[in-house]
Amino acid sequence: MAKKKENDSAGNIRIQYYRSSIGYSKKQKEIVRSLGITKLNQTVEREDTPSMRGIVAKVPHLLRIVE
Repeated sequence: MAKKKENDSAGNIRIQYYRSSIGYSKKQKEIVRSLGITKLNQTVEREDTPSMRGIVAKVPHLLRIVE
């Protein structure tokens, strides 16, 4: 089973919410919320797809990809 777990993490990216969305548009706040992020400095793991990277690229001043 450990081997399967390693393969799962290889196809994932970790996204960190590192800067508050206060003062930014409602659309940008919705993007952060759509990732399942609710708190500042929270890190979530999502599948590494071009669409997910595109979502993060929409708000690079709020989110970062943690290696």
